[in-house]
Amino acid sequence: MRMKPPQFTGLMKNRTILVLILLIAAFLRFYQLGINPPSLAWDEAALGYNAYSIGETGRDEFGRFLPYDYFASFGDYKPPLYVYAAVIPVKIFGLNEFAVRLPSALFGTLTVLITFFLTRELFPKLKNTCLPEIAAFFLAISPWHTQLSRAAWEANLALFFVVLGVWLFLLSLRRQGWFLLLSSIAFVATLYTFNSARIFSPLLVLGLLIWQWRKIWQMKKWVIAAGFLAILLTCPLIPHLLSPEGRLRFQEVNIFTDISVIKKSNNWIARDDHSLWSKVIHNRRVLFSLSFLEHYFHHFEGKFLFISGDGNPKFSLQDIGQLYLFDLPFLLAGVYFFIRRREKGTFLIFWWLLAALVPAATARETPHALRTLNSLPTWQIITAYGFYIFLQVIKKRKTLLKNFLFSIAAFALLVNVFYYLHNYYVHYPVEFSSEWQYGYREAIRTIAEFENGYEKVVFTDKLGRPYIYFLFYKEYQPRDFWRFKGGVVKETAGFIRVSNFDKYEFHNLNWHEDQLMGKTLFVMPPQDVPQNANVIKTIYRLDGEPTLVIFD
Repeated sequence: MRMKPPQFTGLMKNRTILVLILLIAAFLRFYQLGINPPSLAWDEAALGYNAYSIGETGRDEFGRFLPYDYFASFGDYKPPLYVYAAVIPVKIFGLNEFAVRLPSALFGTLTVLITFFLTRELFPKLKNTCLPEIAAFFLAISPWHTQLSRAAWEANLALFFVVLGVWLFLLSLRRQGWFLLLSSIAFVATLYTFNSARIFSPLLVLGLLIWQWRKIWQMKKWVIAAGFLAILLTCPLIPHLLSPEGRLRFQEVNIFTDISVIKKSNNWIARDDHSLWSKVIHNRRVLFSLSFLEHYFHHFEGKFLFISGDGNPKFSLQDIGQLYLFDLPFLLAGVYFFIRRREKGTFLIFWWLLAALVPAATARETPHALRTLNSLPTWQIITAYGFYIFLQVIKKRKTLLKNFLFSIAAFALLVNVFYYLHNYYVHYPVEFSSEWQYGYREAIRTIAEFENGYEKVVFTDKLGRPYIYFLFYKEYQPRDFWRFKGGVVKETAGFIRVSNFDKYEFHNLNWHEDQLMGKTLFVMPPQDVPQNANVIKTIYRLDGEPTLVIFD
C-alpha cells in the first residue's frame, strides 16, 4: 500500500509533462495560423475551395459527386482525404486561410501525441523512462514538422496515419489482434491522402511483416482479415492509379522520363562502337539506377538536414536545416547506440527512415522535405535516444558537472528554437511572401470594389492559376461556376486550365488588342503595365516590392 502514492504521483507527473508537450506542439502549429504563411499557395486554395464545394453541393469544383479517388483540381489529381478533412472546418470558420490549414495543424499536433505512445511500444524496456517524452518533445519543436503542419499539405495528414498505423500494429502484437484491422485502415488512409505514401506505405508494411514475422505467423487469421480489409478498401482507388491521369504526376516529376539520360547512354555506347561491354556498363538502366542513388543520398546531405534545408522556401526558412544543428551530435549518438545496444525497435526505425526516402529519390527535385515527410518521426526518435543516453551518462557525474553539461545542452536547444521562431514569425513572411503567391487576396478584394463598373476583368496568369483564388476569395457558388465549362480546358498532357469564367479572363496582356475590348479592368505585373494606363491601385508584397497593378 505504501508504494501506491509514489506510483500515482509519478503517473500524474508523466501525464503533466505530456500535456505540456502537446500544448507546446499546438501553440507552435496554431499560433497565427491564418496569418503566417502570409498567403495561400494555389494547392491550399484548391483544397479549400473543393472542401467548400463539397460542403455546399456534395460535388467538387468541376461537378463530380463525392469523389472518392481524386479531385481533378489543376490536373494534378489530388488524393481526396484532405479535402474531406477540411469540409467541417470550412463550414464552421468559413472559407479562409485558418479553416483550410486547420486539419494540417490539428493532425500535426496529434502526430506528436501518437509519437509518444509509439515510442513506448517500440522500446518496452524504456517505456517508463523519459525517452517517449523526449521523442514527442523533439517532434513538437521540430522545424521540419512544425513548418509543414502550418500549411495545407496532404503529406502532413498522411504522416499522421502512418504513425498511427505503426502504433496500432504494435498494439496488435502485444494486446489483441483486432488492432491489426485498425492498423490496416490507417495505412490504407495514407493511400487516399498523399501520392508518395502510395509507394512508401507498402514498403513500410513489408518491413513490419519482416520484423515481426514470428508473431505475425501466430496471428495469421488476423493478418489475413487485415489484408483482405486493406485490399477491399484500396479497390476503389485502383482504376485511377492505373489510368493515365493517375500516372500523370509521377510522369511529370520522375527521373525515369529524363530523356537526357537516354541520350547520354546512346552516345557513350556509340563512342564505344556498340561493344557488348559498353552496352552493359552504359546501359540506360544502369544510368537510371545511379541517378536514383544520387537523388536518394541527397537527403543525407548536411546542408539539407542542418544548414539551409529544402531549397523551396515553402518548406524551409533557407537559413536553418530540416533539423536543428543541436540535433546533430545526439542523432549520431542515437544511431551508434541503437546499433551497439541492439534495441528492439532498431530494425523498424532504420527501415522506416530508409524506405521513406525511396519515393522522393525517384523525383528530379531532391532533396525534398515534403516528399520525405514520412521519414518523421524516426529522426526525432533516434535523436531522442541519443539525448537519453546523454542524460544517463551525465547522471553519473558529480552534481556540478552534471548541471553544467545539462545547462549547456538546454541553452543550445533554446538558442536553436528561438532562432527558428524569430525568423519564422518576423523575417520569413516578409522575405518570402512572393513564394506564397502574396497579392491575390488583396487584388481580388480591390477588384470587388470596382468591377461593377466594368464589363470584363482581365487578370494575369503569370503568377500561376489565378482562377482558383477568384473562386476562393469571392466564395463563388460552385453551381454558378459549373455554367462556364467553356473556359475549362483539359490540355493534351492531362493538366486542366481555366481560361475564363463569368466576366473574368486569365491571360497575359496584349495591349493593342485588349484595350479595344470595351470597359475592361486589368490586373498585371508592374512590368506589363502600359505607359498610358490609368492606374487604380498597386498591390505590394510584404517586402515592399510591387507585385500586381490594377488599371484600365
